[in-house]
Amino acid sequence: MQLGIFSKTFDGKEPLGVLGAVRAAGYAAAQYNMACSGLAAMPDAMAPEVANAVAQAARAHGVEIAAVSGTYNMIHPDPQVRAAGHARLDVLAAACAGLGTRLITLCTGTRDANDQWKEHADNHGVEAWRDLLASMEIAIAIADRYDIQLGIEPELANVVSSAPRARDLIDQLQSPRLHIVLDPANLFEVATLAEQRSTVAAAIDLLADRISLGHAKDRHADGRFATAGTGVLDYPHYLACLKRVGFDGPLITHGLSAQEAPGVAVFLQRVLAES
Repeated sequence: MQLGIFSKTFDGKEPLGVLGAVRAAGYAAAQYNMACSGLAAMPDAMAPEVANAVAQAARAHGVEIAAVSGTYNMIHPDPQVRAAGHARLDVLAAACAGLGTRLITLCTGTRDANDQWKEHADNHGVEAWRDLLASMEIAIAIADRYDIQLGIEPELANVVSSAPRARDLIDQLQSPRLHIVLDPANLFEVATLAEQRSTVAAAIDLLADRISLGHAKDRHADGRFATAGTGVLDYPHYLACLKRVGFDGPLITHGLSAQEAPGVAVFLQRVLAES
């Protein structure tokens, strides 16, 4: 597996400096965010030279752009907000060839109108699923147009809240464009070690054929998110499960400070070597 990190972990609004920091911290890949080029994460427009500057910086530092963040609320209660997100996704997809990546990471969304990462009681209703299917059909058409892949992430607070829900979406849509970003810390909040291991292993087995990106953060015992290696997540088990199903793609850490990044790289390299 290739170690990577969210580019936004590091301060900066130009890719040469940001990706230089990525490499200096011990990472060979990045999940890029257009904020690191001085734009909105989901810009309304992007000049070709902006994307090309990212690819040039990546080559200069020997960093792979494993994915670009394209998260917007795909089931926002306001259809106009969803439509604006689709339009921005098209802008980002059109830039992928210039950026040097073929994967856009998405947020399947929530009915919360203010926070796309906040759980809502209506997320599991029939209407929310219907709206997700409609949004995904639009996103898949965009992916077809630009020959890219879309990465969805099972996350407790979103409409795709579990691995089985992600499998249902894949099976219903039947599109090879749809892939999985697997973050084990998003599959549970508070769990015993046995429960955690069972949940993570079952998710990887269920989604193995579609996992294109692994994520690496952690959970404290009380359920709060933590930096990879500082919480209760059984990393040897997680990485061994990924290896068992043949995953050898990028492993991207996030939810950490720039100061923590070098130590997390050392930790992940050690666990990978031992798993």
